[in-house]
Amino acid sequence: MSQGSDRVIKIVRGNLDTLSERERPRAAARRLAPSLDLEIECERPLAGPAHYRLSGISKVQFGRGDERSATIGADGTLTITIPDGWISSPHAELHLDQDGCRLVDLESKNGTFKNGERIHTTPVEEGERLRLGHTFFRVRAPMPLSEPPMLDGRELEIAPAGLRTMSPAFRDVLRDVGSVAKSSVPVLLLGESGTGKEVLAQAIHALSGRAGSFVAVNCGAIVRELVESELFGHRKGAFSGAHADRLGFVRESDGGTLFLDEIGDLPLPAQASLLRVLQESQVVPVGSDRPLDVDLRVVSATHRQLGRMVRDGTFRHDLLARIDGVRLRLPPLRERREDLPLLLSTLLARLAPGRPEVKIAPDAAQALLDYGWPLNIRELEHSLQEALARSQGDTLELADLPRALRDPAEEARPDMLTAEEEQQRTALIAMLGTHGGNVTAVARAMGEHRTQVLRWIERYGLDANAFRARRR
Repeated sequence: MSQGSDRVIKIVRGNLDTLSERERPRAAARRLAPSLDLEIECERPLAGPAHYRLSGISKVQFGRGDERSATIGADGTLTITIPDGWISSPHAELHLDQDGCRLVDLESKNGTFKNGERIHTTPVEEGERLRLGHTFFRVRAPMPLSEPPMLDGRELEIAPAGLRTMSPAFRDVLRDVGSVAKSSVPVLLLGESGTGKEVLAQAIHALSGRAGSFVAVNCGAIVRELVESELFGHRKGAFSGAHADRLGFVRESDGGTLFLDEIGDLPLPAQASLLRVLQESQVVPVGSDRPLDVDLRVVSATHRQLGRMVRDGTFRHDLLARIDGVRLRLPPLRERREDLPLLLSTLLARLAPGRPEVKIAPDAAQALLDYGWPLNIRELEHSLQEALARSQGDTLELADLPRALRDPAEEARPDMLTAEEEQQRTALIAMLGTHGGNVTAVARAMGEHRTQVLRWIERYGLDANAFRARRR
């Protein structure tokens, strides 16, 4: 291994005894140590990932055990056991010293692999993936010593949905969510499509203690002519088709949380009306002249550049000032790769509650871990949904995954789409999920011919049958 490479993991040793009490926390945060992630047990993907800090560790021993465990001996050896029948006992060792890391296979029956190639002994660098039996590990970039020395993904289940993370970067985003949630300050969630903005909004509501409902509104999915009626409600007879009084989303969220997703898609006239509601905490239904009091807490979200839209005259600056209380930017999945294994286990458990014994073939797991996920968590969810629908047994095979993952070299990759095409694909996935894969219903909802929707499904490598299977 070249000592000149800046990617080589260096072991950080020493202690903080000589520092003052004031200096120690800051010094610990600055100091870095390499770490090791258990990403996926293919035989038990619902078990989730685990994280091990390697500071002070001279050797990691891997082997088979009756349960997952990690212990540190007096000699600085970290022993990790996995209930994986494809792992030998002992199987391999990872040696650590001042020059870096070296992986050594211990004559295991099924071999030890680095980046897909079987090895006997080899140096290991930052970001490289190891496979022992049917279990994947990854050597991570040096992390602050303030991070937990060991963290099992199952321990995170006590956190509210949307707030579980193995990523230090995302943990920074979430650090103040609890205190923000309990206040009345508006929250603006920024990030690419599919990064989990609605999930985080639900978590904010759950932590807020507000007794009312969480009401989610996709501002871009409402027919433009009906935006104000949908948001503010209407009186019977206010317009053709208004056969009964309607509360509207704002009044439905009274005392709770109104989540305005893709608020950048709201037409300018509706922006002006919404601004009045937010300023006065009162709403006037369409067809009425009597304002009604509402107790509002608003969380907004967008993947658009609202500041640029203000300059272009397509978004009101005073509305932006009203909704822009606390900004939280959700990183794309490519910037929080540590969370991919956690999301895999969480989504599998939710999408297949009746299949607790589900497994993932190693080549399928490799494809899931390697893919770039340009459409983020939403694309991951729909890919797993499709794989579960296609699978014939308890194991998700590579052939069950969407074409983009099976053969990315030949597939029309989403990350090669234009921004407009990417947004269209995301909207189509959402519509297919909402309508259970019913192409006719999707076409009707999108105001398109069924033939056009079928062309898009083919263009974007989607499978309507997978969405039908989930509906059943």
